[in-house]
Amino acid sequence: MINASILIGLLLRFDYSIPTEYLDIFIRTFVFITLFNLLIFYFSGLYKSLWRYASIDELLQVFIAVTAGSIISPIFGFLVRMQLPRSVYLFVYIVMLVLIGGSRISFRMYRHFINKRYDINNNVKSCIKNRIMIIGAGSAGSMIIKELKRHDELVSEPVCVIDDDHSKHNFSIHGIPVMGGRDKIKKVAEDMKVDEIIIALPSATRENVSEILKICKETPCKLKTLPGFYELIGDRVTIKNVRDVSIEDLLGREEVQLNTGEISGYLEGEVVLITGAGGSIGSELCRQIAVFKPKKMLIFDIYENNAFDLQNELNRTFKNKLNFDVIIGSVRDEERVEEVFTKYRPTVVFHAAAHKHVPLMESNPTEAIKNNIFGTLNVAQCSDKFNVKRFVMISTDKAVNPTNVMGATKRMAEMIIQTLDKQSKTEFVAVRFGNVLGSNGSALPLFKKQIDAGGPVTVTHPEITRFFMTIPEASRLVIQAGAMAKGGEIFILDMGKPMKIVDLVKGLIRLSGYKLESDIEIKYIGLRPGEKLYEELLLEDEGVENTGHKSIFVAKPLNMTYKEVTLCLESLKNCLENSEDAVDCLGKVVSTFTADDKRISG
Repeated sequence: MINASILIGLLLRFDYSIPTEYLDIFIRTFVFITLFNLLIFYFSGLYKSLWRYASIDELLQVFIAVTAGSIISPIFGFLVRMQLPRSVYLFVYIVMLVLIGGSRISFRMYRHFINKRYDINNNVKSCIKNRIMIIGAGSAGSMIIKELKRHDELVSEPVCVIDDDHSKHNFSIHGIPVMGGRDKIKKVAEDMKVDEIIIALPSATRENVSEILKICKETPCKLKTLPGFYELIGDRVTIKNVRDVSIEDLLGREEVQLNTGEISGYLEGEVVLITGAGGSIGSELCRQIAVFKPKKMLIFDIYENNAFDLQNELNRTFKNKLNFDVIIGSVRDEERVEEVFTKYRPTVVFHAAAHKHVPLMESNPTEAIKNNIFGTLNVAQCSDKFNVKRFVMISTDKAVNPTNVMGATKRMAEMIIQTLDKQSKTEFVAVRFGNVLGSNGSALPLFKKQIDAGGPVTVTHPEITRFFMTIPEASRLVIQAGAMAKGGEIFILDMGKPMKIVDLVKGLIRLSGYKLESDIEIKYIGLRPGEKLYEELLLEDEGVENTGHKSIFVAKPLNMTYKEVTLCLESLKNCLENSEDAVDCLGKVVSTFTADDKRISG
């Protein structure tokens, strides 16, 4: 091709009649010119590319290599005094680009034609190809289209693109037309018989993606998405990044931004104790805290299996860079708690240990009181005794005007740490938030099991609503709230808008690839003992104030003394022999607690 380019250049320059003197120069120099160009092509990487995947990158390599060769050729001719006319070198450059670049692209075009022909002739393969709609006409969408076209084994065919940018409408990406904005999703999906929708918007806000997902849910298509940009940093977008849409995507909550400077200030170099560390929130707290380089992390839990799994995970993730111990014990065991504080002297405590399952605590109220109230008391008193700098307790929205035992015990725990703060050097705070998606004991895993079993999915009431957030989001905000602690506060996390449980279930059924009613039925079973239709985050007399973080608010301090709380605890302890007496006593010490007549006797 190199020599053909030179001959064609000479023919074009001299109207197909090459003078003898220039033909003689070609014959005497073509070996050297060829070797020079081949060496340049070799060092430019032209012979390391697979022709079957030739694309813009390979054409750029060809352009650079041919340009370098076309510069060296006239220099060589000048040095040996065997130059061709300057216009010949220009012709040679253009022809060589066409021949070398064209040969590589033509090989790929040939393979593309063969594959298309194979698809047409192979009726079975053609019939089972999924028709894909791509939402997002940016670089990520472009890459997904290329990947789908390249990998025949995916048995998927991109057929249309949707994007809100009007300047891209009526154009195409790699031959796939951009059909319009999000308002056209339902119509285009129906008209083009789309089987699957891939949302390729890694840089879009979660709220924006959530709005698009709500429109997509109205189609019968399977939904998939790319992770957010923050998850893709350092990775090239490929088809393996595409994942099924999760219920978390539908929430549309933005990633929490942390003030890492504030957090490092109270965690780095400290001995940090996490109670209930094997649970959903506790284990995520451990993962998040580990990043801030504590001097030592203490994983405290009664359930050894969860603690063991977490130990293995942290060892894999942090190798030998994290100093931590796993401690098996119960917060109800006063002697064990004091033993841990005596041995390790923690300086920061995150208290996540609690019984949280509402119906089970209704039928076992004394266990809830022992664990949630007196367990908190044990850890809090030791924190005061051993001069812990900061104590952060995980609370719940169910502590507000509680109608169940679990909520009432958590409210009492809030009262303990708020009043103890008034006479202690330790800064005691609580962080209150609603339901966490996917946590142990939450409804989401139950719904998934019911869907996998073919239904029905049981919902207590068509109007029941709850606040929701993800486990990582809740854990990050708890850590951030700890950095703001001055003592005695109840921090309230911004839970966004409440969501109907039935809407959550419908979304989950849809995301699981089933149709509502025809495939999976929703069955209403009535409110469970102690359950409210609507959850609250504030008591009437608490009020709320802003903090330095847009997702964290603070309630006014409790107007009560630790001595008064202690008297309440003494009366409560004397009632633990009988479940009914314990519940009655709990109602007296937690004035906002409204007992449920449907409570099952323990």
